Order: sequence, then C-alpha cells, then structure tokens
Amino acid sequence: MNVIINYEAVDHIYIVCGKTDLRKGIDGLAEIIRSDYDYDLFSSALFLFCGSSRDRFKALYWDADGFYLLYKRLENGVFQWPRTSKELK
Repeated sequence: MNVIINYEAVDHIYIVCGKTDLRKGIDGLAEIIRSDYDYDLFSSALFLFCGSSRDRFKALYWDADGFYLLYKRLENGVFQWPRTSKELK
C-alpha cells in the first residue's frame, strides 16, 4: 500500500506553536485543533505538531475518507520550532 498525500490539494499549513504531547493520536491532536484553534479539521489543511525534544513532529491531514497521521523523527539535529506565534516567519 502506497500512502501518498496530494500536497497540491493542501490549501493551508498550520503550525501549532510550542510543545505538543506527541503521545496523542489522531483524536487527541484533532481535539487540540477543535478546542484551541476552532479550525475546520475537514478542510484541505495540514496541521503540524512538535514535541518537547524538537527532533520529531506529527502531521494531521484529512483527505476525502479519513485522516492521515504522519510522524517524522530526525536521526540528528532538531527542528527550529516556534514557541509562540510571534516567532513565526
């Protein structure tokens, strides 16, 4: 099975600033988006979350029939993840 996200169909990419508990799965991350940001989870948006160690992130994406939950862990180094929205470039 090949998992392919059509990135051309993504209208918005939202970065959730600060630290997120990456033990959360689809439902937990979706609840953060619903309760803290009031965004439409079923739009063509990609939501990015980073853990406290900043060497891994999760991405939540809805396509026509379900959610993708993507996980990336760096072998070396860390991401420069914004702690607040003021740090976004």
